[in-house]
Amino acid sequence: MQPQFQMTGQASREVSLQQNKVLRNTFMLLALTMVPTILGALAGVQMQFSFMAGSPMMSFVLFLGIAFGFMWGIERTKNSGMGVVLLLGFTFFMGLMLSRILQVALGFSNGASLIAMAAGGTGVIFFSLATVATVTKKDFSFLGKFLFVGMIVVLLAAVANIFFQIPALSVTISAVAVMVFSAYILYDISRIVNGGEDNYISATLAVYLDIYNVFVSLLNLLMIFSGERD
Repeated sequence: MQPQFQMTGQASREVSLQQNKVLRNTFMLLALTMVPTILGALAGVQMQFSFMAGSPMMSFVLFLGIAFGFMWGIERTKNSGMGVVLLLGFTFFMGLMLSRILQVALGFSNGASLIAMAAGGTGVIFFSLATVATVTKKDFSFLGKFLFVGMIVVLLAAVANIFFQIPALSVTISAVAVMVFSAYILYDISRIVNGGEDNYISATLAVYLDIYNVFVSLLNLLMIFSGERD
């Protein structure tokens, strides 16, 4: 019986080491993705980048096509260095797309502080929920179905609001998005900690999208409630 217990304990330690390795690599790559995101955002702001601004619906569809193309490529190459290259290219693209809302924010007299507040709030949400997931090691996989439904509802409402442009709906979408994608941070980090995700490139992509959407939604809310025109 003792050799069996020893083998079981060794296997458990190996699994734990692997999970810690995936988590560590995910956090390191996540930090790296912020570099092309910032560079893309700065380039977009400087160029006053506008992604088919005259046709919001076509812009949205094209954005989804490019984004899903990148994500498909990342998943296909997630076990090689090309996965990292595609991920960094994707985050640069997302930085370019982010530049549009940053340009709008900078149109307010307190735009820079709004952006800083949104970034700070996103950081607090991420580190708080990541700490909960890593310290408690609780399995939050039960949230998956609910969060997926919430994400689809947010996406459909965002598409509808392209046509209707209802301010109250915009506020609701942003508020719900903050809650849904904050919960996704908890869910995705928990999956890594508990062995549900064993590839750090896929894990980084998931957590990056969570953080990105929380930041955009927070910035939207701050502009609506705290934006000051000159």
